[in-house]
Amino acid sequence: MKADLHSYLKGGRDALLWKLDGLSEYDIRRPLTRTATNLLGLVKHSAAMEILYFGVVFGRPFEQELPYVGDGAEINADMWATADETRDEIVDLYRRAIAHADTTIEALALDEVGRVPWWGDAAVTLHHVLVHVIAETQRHAGHADIVRELIDGAAGLLPSNDNLPPADESWWLDHRQRVEQAALDASRRSD
Repeated sequence: MKADLHSYLKGGRDALLWKLDGLSEYDIRRPLTRTATNLLGLVKHSAAMEILYFGVVFGRPFEQELPYVGDGAEINADMWATADETRDEIVDLYRRAIAHADTTIEALALDEVGRVPWWGDAAVTLHHVLVHVIAETQRHAGHADIVRELIDGAAGLLPSNDNLPPADESWWLDHRQRVEQAALDASRRSD
């Protein structure tokens, strides 16, 4: 069971990192939603979550303190990259956070208990934390998929398996127009 959970976590991590491939500095940092969701910020946030949930929760401190999380941190500072933070630094941080998390996952049993200070010091098992972080990572990978599609049209699960129907660009344009027309028709009926 632990191997299955770990596999789903790894899949979300891979998808999240893939979304950065081939994009400019501007595009990986661009805020494309009202809440400023951006690709590099999603990776930075995910690194912090891995460090917190698989480090702090189980008393396994990470090698580096993150100034953008915890008491006194600026609100939402983990969700975007400053101009001084490089892509390489953030991706490297995420990879080191993953290695740290993987060490915790491999070392502990699923019923090992840790404490989550930001949940009122709640006691949780590694199993609970794994499920929580899988859900969060996959959710952010979905955000990244949409943001990446808004940037350059690239969509899908992974470069080797996009998990999309086999179709050419003209099919997608027709499909989008068909969905748009259905939305317009439905709105006219309800007005």
